[in-house]
Amino acid sequence: MPQTTMRDAVRDALDQAMGADDSIILFGEDVAEFGGAFRVTKGLWEKYGSRRVRNTPISEGAIVGLAVGAAEVGLRPVAEIMFCDFLYDGMDQIANQLAKLKYMVGGQAVLPVVIRTTYGAGVSAAAQHSQSNEAVFLQIPGLKVAMPSTPYDAKGLLTTALRDRNPVLFFEHKCLYTKKGEVPAGEVVVPFGQCTIRKAGTDVTIVATGLMVDRSLEAAAVLEKEGVSAEVIDPRTLVPLDIQSILASVKKTGRLVVAHEAPEMCGFGAEVSAQVTERSFRDLKAPVFRVCGKNVPIPFAPVLENAVIPGPEAIAAGARAAAGYTG
Repeated sequence: MPQTTMRDAVRDALDQAMGADDSIILFGEDVAEFGGAFRVTKGLWEKYGSRRVRNTPISEGAIVGLAVGAAEVGLRPVAEIMFCDFLYDGMDQIANQLAKLKYMVGGQAVLPVVIRTTYGAGVSAAAQHSQSNEAVFLQIPGLKVAMPSTPYDAKGLLTTALRDRNPVLFFEHKCLYTKKGEVPAGEVVVPFGQCTIRKAGTDVTIVATGLMVDRSLEAAAVLEKEGVSAEVIDPRTLVPLDIQSILASVKKTGRLVVAHEAPEMCGFGAEVSAQVTERSFRDLKAPVFRVCGKNVPIPFAPVLENAVIPGPEAIAAGARAAAGYTG
């Protein structure tokens, strides 16, 4: 299969879906002629025209509101929010309209909206452009949340999102746009709610999201040399969450580490820890360890930015602590 960057994989998914379904429209800040802030939508305006690919004002509330209205009249809108930090500016539309309208009208409204956004640190974009705020949206029933870590999954999960009849938040890490991987040129479909095992292991389970998947694989390679066999699991979608696959891995290893870039407080790791503890307490041979971003705003300076985001060394240390725990 050809090697494709995640940026191109996302674009391919959009292109193929728009070619097959005239009801899909794409809009956001600078997504048309300029091709988006991260050049993901480059070429789509030229191919599909201004009726289907449109620039918007700098108003995230208006962007999401437009998506809600477009969906209610039969379209399949894809709204790009340039940075996930600005999802908060459209929070009323997301939390009180998009996520709830189907329920408030007894299922009569169909809201097949995909909100694409970027997240994560690593590019010195400072505190207002570097957050990982996915856990906020796990608290809003009615939304699905996808977080790919490979080009293949980016294309496959986005294809699934574009066919879903429910609202989907699609988080794309800035530092993964240039990551290359094998992706078929044709259709790729990755179902929601299915974890994948990136590396099999027997001693400790590491559940990681986004950029932390690669860093967990680096940590696992170091641990392997030390005689610790780590199993790395990528949830791919946080809602729906394939908790059964995580429980099966913990039953095998008896130990669990959860790694994510978002702050530790009330993050995705806390939810996984709670569910595993509630459902598989007797399988655990050690406490669940979380390796997460520090509970501070993301600094601008690269040396400080690196200090608050977990690296492979921190993940390996967490796995060692879990594997060596004796009570």
